[in-house]
Amino acid sequence: MISYHPLFKTMSEKHITSYALFKKGFSKATYYSIQKGNSISTNTVNQLCRLLDCSVSDIMEYIEDEPTSSK
Repeated sequence: MISYHPLFKTMSEKHITSYALFKKGFSKATYYSIQKGNSISTNTVNQLCRLLDCSVSDIMEYIEDEPTSSK
């Protein structure tokens, strides 16, 4: 599963609000979609990295899904 928790941590550390992202041209709909954990395109990841001056790992991380037990 992909988690966007690092994005919100990075924004907090850099003192960048969602409003500041919107003022720089980042889509509100995309931001709210990220908050819900929906997938985003590599173009969106690229845009966030550019706007926040950070790397991909500062935007998202992979968290292994818990294995389902087979009976």
